[in-house]
Amino acid sequence: MSLQAQFDQAVVDSKNLSEKPDNMTLLKIYALFKQASAGDTDGNRPGFTDMIGRAKYDAWDALKGTSKDEAMQQYVDLIGDLKG
Repeated sequence: MSLQAQFDQAVVDSKNLSEKPDNMTLLKIYALFKQASAGDTDGNRPGFTDMIGRAKYDAWDALKGTSKDEAMQQYVDLIGDLKG
């Protein structure tokens, strides 16, 4: 199975986890998904009044420079670990 196919399956699987991951894990899932699908962050960091948007942006921005393939593989591995 290609990495893209594994990634696509992991995206589906992420919506059907038996229990909701903690917030830090959810941020990691979000950041890896964004890095794998859109590449490095762009645009401005949300203002301090948008705490959720800011946390999501910061998590994604921390992956700057990570290749799309590497982010896909990390995403697949993380979802696989969460599925158990």
